[in-house]
Amino acid sequence: MRLATIAERVARVRQRVDRAAERAGRSPAEVTIVAVSKGFPPSAIEEAAAAGIAHLGENRVQEAAAKIPGLGSLPATWHLVGHLQSNKAKTALELFDIIHSVDSLHLAEVLSHRAQTGAAQQPLPVLLEVNVTGEASKFGFPAGEVAAATQAVARLPRLDLRGLMTVAPFVNDPEAVRPVFRELRCLRDALGLRELSMGMTADFEVAIEEGATLLRIGRAIFGERMP
Repeated sequence: MRLATIAERVARVRQRVDRAAERAGRSPAEVTIVAVSKGFPPSAIEEAAAAGIAHLGENRVQEAAAKIPGLGSLPATWHLVGHLQSNKAKTALELFDIIHSVDSLHLAEVLSHRAQTGAAQQPLPVLLEVNVTGEASKFGFPAGEVAAATQAVARLPRLDLRGLMTVAPFVNDPEAVRPVFRELRCLRDALGLRELSMGMTADFEVAIEEGATLLRIGRAIFGERMP
């Protein structure tokens, strides 16, 4: 059986995004697809870009450092969507245009300091990662600490706080994580922020229905990773 090309997968994802946005009474233009290329070579990223993907995501700074410099000619916005260790903040600032995974005030302070001493002219767009469910295996601010964290990060120089991000539990039924997405949206709305980074291959349609503005989609675009 012929495997779908990346361009075909991108087209299918766009169709699903359009339908989910329509169900929610939203414009598809409100939803940005971030194609997460963890584990895939530059050639796959170039295929996605040729299919119209303008936003690309990586989970790890080390992997990104090996790929992004060679893709400098792509007209892409690069998103860091995975956990960032503070000792890699300088490298992350050199590689990425936006960071979704600011999960502590310490990391925010390090990014602010590095951004002040770097060459970038514009403040760095960031999102706060929220551990909505309190899972011990996940990074992020507890929901009850997000308001205070938002105020603290908003005061830091050279950071542009855009919104919130979460990683939902992995479940068989996407409906099971709807309350997680809804809680993050309520937090975002209460804080007057703009972006909601939530939803991946298994649950992005529910995330759109609950207000996602940034989808982090890997498998539905690039296929299964090699073991």
